[in-house]
Amino acid sequence: MAICQKNLSFTQWTDPRLARLPGILPVELGTWLDVDDAYAAQIAHRSMLVQNRPNSVHQILPQGQDAAEELFDVLCEELRGMPEFTVDGSQIQCPDGRVVEVDRAHPLLSFHHVLQEDLCLMVQTPGSDEYRLMGALLCFPASWSLAEKLGHPLTHIHAPVDEYTPDLARRVNRLFTAIRTETPLWRANALIYENPELYQPRRMAPSGVKGRGYLRSERQVLRRLPVTGAVVFTIHTYVVPIDDLNSEQLRTIGQVAVLPDSPRETDQNV
Repeated sequence: MAICQKNLSFTQWTDPRLARLPGILPVELGTWLDVDDAYAAQIAHRSMLVQNRPNSVHQILPQGQDAAEELFDVLCEELRGMPEFTVDGSQIQCPDGRVVEVDRAHPLLSFHHVLQEDLCLMVQTPGSDEYRLMGALLCFPASWSLAEKLGHPLTHIHAPVDEYTPDLARRVNRLFTAIRTETPLWRANALIYENPELYQPRRMAPSGVKGRGYLRSERQVLRRLPVTGAVVFTIHTYVVPIDDLNSEQLRTIGQVAVLPDSPRETDQNV
C-alpha cells in the first residue's frame, strides 16, 4: 500500500547539525507532534494494523505502565494546544472530522487513531545506566519489530546498526540522561525503499539501487516526562516518491542509504 506525503519539508542529510550521528536539535515549541497531508490515510492504516496485528504493534511491560499513563495525560494536554484538534474531556475531534474516545486505561492504544506518530517509552530501571524499551505503539516499524526489542536497552536495540559504535552508544546514553523536561530534542533519518508500505518489520539487506523508489524518513522526537522521568520517543514517518523530491533533495539523494524489498529473514513472527 502506497501512502505518501506530497513532499519532505526537511533535508536532514545535508544539514551538518543533523547529518552527524546522533544529529540532535531542540524542538521548537508547538512542533512536537505533526499533522500532514497523509493524516487520514495513515490513521486508517494504523487502525487496520491494530485490528489485525494487535500484539505486534502494541505492548506495555509492567515497568512502563506508570510512564504510559503519564504520557496519556501529556498528550491530551498537548492536543488541547494544537489548532487541528479539539479536546473535550475524553473526546478528541481529529483533523479529518472524526470524534474519538480516549481512555487512560489504554494509554498508548487510545492514540492509534488520533496521532500519526508511533510512541515508544524508554525507562531507566533501578540499578541500570541504560534506558530500556518498556512499552510502545509501533504501527510503522522500519526494518525492526517490537517483539525483538521490547524490554531491551538501547545498545541491544541498535545492535544491527553498523554506525552504532561503542563510542556512539556512550554518547546516546549521555544524551538520554541529559534530556530536560522543558527542552525536547529531535533528529531524523532517511532511507530509500523500493516498497512504500509503512509496516515493514522485516530486516532488510543493503542494495545498490539509487534514484528510484521511495524516500522514507522518520522525524524522531525525544521528550522527558516530568513525573516518571521516562523518555518518550515519538516517530513520525514520511514516505515520498523519489520523483516528488525537490531539486536540492534530488541532487543530494546519493547520500541516503538504500534498502530493498528482499528480507534477510521472514516476518512470520512479527
